[in-house]
Amino acid sequence: MLRAKLAQSVRYMSTRSMTPVEDAMRMKITQALNPTNLEIYNDSGMHSHHKAMQGTVSKETHFRLVITSEAFRSKMQPARHRMVYALLKEELERAGGIHALQLRTKTPAEEAKQREQERADRGEHLADVEHE
Repeated sequence: MLRAKLAQSVRYMSTRSMTPVEDAMRMKITQALNPTNLEIYNDSGMHSHHKAMQGTVSKETHFRLVITSEAFRSKMQPARHRMVYALLKEELERAGGIHALQLRTKTPAEEAKQREQERADRGEHLADVEHE
């Protein structure tokens, strides 16, 4: 019963939404990877003039994703990317679907380390940040 309701809501979303591909990506990634951070950027407008895009009416063909998930722990980047590609297989294979997908995948620990490095690069010290 729950599956039928979920499938019905997904069909409703995809027919009513102005961003059905983005919505499907968000739902699939959230359910499978439980990300602590998920950023989806639709860059399709920057690529609509490309020869390969002529005749395509879809406004959802080029995406950049930033995904932070514990599910990526102990996996190298290629394995992480394969996980995401497997989740989005339908959207990648569908005519008029995703043409290009740029991925940035991290674990929460990697994201924290990156933030710490960015602070250090700006000359901020941990003590300075704690007192803000």
